[in-house]
Amino acid sequence: MEDILQPRIKAIIGLGNPGNEYNNTWHNLGFEVVDRLAGEMQFKPGRGKYYFCEREATAGKVVLLKPTTFMNRSGLAVAAFIGDTGFGPEEIMVICDDFNLSLGRVRLRRDGSDGGHKGLASVVYCLNSDLFPRLRLGIGPVPDDRLAEEFVLEKITEEKREIVDEMNARAAEAAVMWITEGYDAAAARFNRASDEN
Repeated sequence: MEDILQPRIKAIIGLGNPGNEYNNTWHNLGFEVVDRLAGEMQFKPGRGKYYFCEREATAGKVVLLKPTTFMNRSGLAVAAFIGDTGFGPEEIMVICDDFNLSLGRVRLRRDGSDGGHKGLASVVYCLNSDLFPRLRLGIGPVPDDRLAEEFVLEKITEEKREIVDEMNARAAEAAVMWITEGYDAAAARFNRASDEN
């Protein structure tokens, strides 16, 4: 993996829970975006101790990563990855669901708090830093009759799947723009577009 130590390379980390029982749940949208990117970019799979990662076969511009440590321990995988590769926090983007954003919205942030998201909280804790970009995918609001921790593990209904797929597609575009043009360009385009929805 020597080539992924080059400064031009960035890492996109989608948060979620491993295992088929968690497929198609709100909490696994980070995984879904990474899977979409892997398919579009024709990545080849690789493995790490706490993560499943995929590396571009040709230009080597980006690494995709899906932690296998379960959501609430995502930071263990991210810290292990950074320890193995030498990436800095500013060279990674974390993608996750956010029930504080309305369904279908995407929001880029350069840094900041975990916003109550336990996966992000784990990453912040294990890196001892919140200075990394994150891309939040709106799944809110949480229904009044549900606890947030129960809602995020529910299956996405067929009724809402089209909205989710469109959001995931925009998130993938935002991630690619972050890689190719930088944070400011991606945030200017996709945060504004999201606000207009």
